[in-house]
Amino acid sequence: MNILKINIKKQLILLPAAVLSLGITSCSDWLEMPSYTSADTETVFANEATADAYVLGCYRGIIPTDMIYQLAEGETVSHPSEDGTTNNSKYNLANWFYGTNSPDWTTTTLFNEAYGAIETANIGIKRLKAMPETTKRNSMLGEVLGLRAFAYLNLISIYGDVPAIWEPLEDMDASNENTFYPKRASRDVIYDQIVADLQEAVGYLPWFSKSGYATTERLTKQGALALLARTALYAGGYSLRWNLETNDPATLKVERHNDEARVRKFYEIASNACKEIISQGENSLIQAKDDMDGFQYMWYNFCQRNFSSVNNEMIFSLAQYGSTTNSKWGLYAHPGTRGGLYGSRKAMISILPTYYLSFKPGDTRRDVTCTSYSIYFLEGGKADDTWVDVGTTYSCIMSGKFRTSWCVAPAPDATKRNLNIPIISYPDVLLMYAESQNYLNGGPTGEATNALKQIRDRAGVGSLDIPSSKEAFDDALAQERKWELGGQLFLRTDLIRMGRISKEIKATQNAMKDLSDRTGEYANVPIYRLYKFQKDSQKYGDKFLALDYLELTDAQEIAIATDIPNEVKIKDDKGKEVVDKKATQLLYDAYQIKLLEILRNHDVKVTEDDKWYPCNMFQAYTSTFNGKGRKVAGFGAGFNALQIGKILYQNPTGSFENGGQYPSWIATSDGSDGIYYGYKENFSELLPLADKTTGHPLVDNPNLTQLPGYSSPK
Repeated sequence: MNILKINIKKQLILLPAAVLSLGITSCSDWLEMPSYTSADTETVFANEATADAYVLGCYRGIIPTDMIYQLAEGETVSHPSEDGTTNNSKYNLANWFYGTNSPDWTTTTLFNEAYGAIETANIGIKRLKAMPETTKRNSMLGEVLGLRAFAYLNLISIYGDVPAIWEPLEDMDASNENTFYPKRASRDVIYDQIVADLQEAVGYLPWFSKSGYATTERLTKQGALALLARTALYAGGYSLRWNLETNDPATLKVERHNDEARVRKFYEIASNACKEIISQGENSLIQAKDDMDGFQYMWYNFCQRNFSSVNNEMIFSLAQYGSTTNSKWGLYAHPGTRGGLYGSRKAMISILPTYYLSFKPGDTRRDVTCTSYSIYFLEGGKADDTWVDVGTTYSCIMSGKFRTSWCVAPAPDATKRNLNIPIISYPDVLLMYAESQNYLNGGPTGEATNALKQIRDRAGVGSLDIPSSKEAFDDALAQERKWELGGQLFLRTDLIRMGRISKEIKATQNAMKDLSDRTGEYANVPIYRLYKFQKDSQKYGDKFLALDYLELTDAQEIAIATDIPNEVKIKDDKGKEVVDKKATQLLYDAYQIKLLEILRNHDVKVTEDDKWYPCNMFQAYTSTFNGKGRKVAGFGAGFNALQIGKILYQNPTGSFENGGQYPSWIATSDGSDGIYYGYKENFSELLPLADKTTGHPLVDNPNLTQLPGYSSPK
């Protein structure tokens, strides 16, 4: 729905939703049920059952696809993977490049989809307020107020000051130009309204334990409180601001609101909201269970849709299931699969090796969030082939929280992952509480320290020092947010509102170059690994976490591991040179014996049937050495690709391995940044509005100004 150019109608088109009872057990029951197509507003809100169906429909579209496809990267954790040209919207937006003379790259649907959700919410709020007040009516009203606030928060964090519309179009004055052509409104005015809306919603909504819901796919009191805390921190935090009257690019600056008392008020709101959730005692961090540490147990069961096992940690997630309501969330962030049960699906998002290497020893979150393996066939991919979890190089570390093998069987096909979109969780609440306490008190309080330590204890790194100064504690919180919430949405805008994005991007760019050169903190990163040959079980619900590997640092062991035997060639009866498979296998077997001896020397448990293979982590996955190494474990000759973009698996990480120059995905030949190459401080923190295609806001609305620094619509 395009709110900027629309005819006011008494009829509305309902988002697909179904009538359900208060005690429904799962979103899977209602997402697949028949939906309304059109109904008169009075009819829909004539009773609580049909009104409830409408409210459920309001959840659709609150996370537009562009938020996942275009804006899930660029946060110093991940990087886009492309096969051919990098001159496309996803790659450029992930690298903070939006153009300088015109908005060449931006999201093309998020603006209108968000306002479609707002219009739907505005109708719901008006009609629900007209219904008799009951516990159920109040709960529904709280949900819709919360969803509208969430839509505005996303708009502001992506576009800055945006039009503010608080009533249905059918109630607006058609003779008023601002009805159809609204101007940008001050974000501070919008923040005041949505913070008040969320406070009102908190009063209406039940705690999850009293809601009767089996999942946290609908907003409850703790969900509204968590969104209130997040919104307050954004309102009180840093953002790219400018003079709305002059629209002068010279006024662009990332800063807080200039009223310190106002900022403090928002941090108090955030602190109190988080404290109320914590004090209620319904939410906690999931701990180790079923031979999995707590972090793995949380994400494995989230992917498996075992929501009763994770409800105490996942405060609010957006329901996705079946053929109708099933976004592309999860189709981009996974280890990549080739053929077999899971089908062929490329990983469109990779994990930066600097992030992978940032985890402290023993941190259980690394191998959940990151995978150094991908699923591929052993030979040609025929039905009787063997599928394997193949070890990757540093350029091909992939996302792990939402791996395909952890999910439930797709319905109706592999493009429908049935994977809910996580919006806010208890670790986020703990981190927001620690952050607000640190700000309000000029340093970490005991409660702030305890909140951070809870997260670290669960991750197995509770012994890490916790800083005592305000600035150092902020640094620790930002890093912890990356470790705990990496690979999820909102980290990019969180780093902006924390006033850290410029610092974090520059540090990541420098770190990637240091890693490539193996200098600084990366001077001693091992070059070689021995990976264990691992067959993939090819079943949904596989609990496999990470490949076994041994990093080699001893010169003698490296010499043995890198002395890979060559294939033995002979001539057949026609004089053609062919591989003598038997003689070659004897050499490979002897080589395997040497590798197993190295492993035993490091107290690695091995059997005589185990196979291992060497990998140079700084070379390209397709390098001659790495291809030759995989052959000794039985990989076929054609096994020289990964289900990730060619710009990553065909390129090295090391500058030495790239002829003395940085690989182009890290930096250009003149040393310019390849990672996040488009970022410009006090400019790139907000996206421009699209102005090229008919139907985009700057085409439809002559009163809506472009972000300063970008061109006006032609």
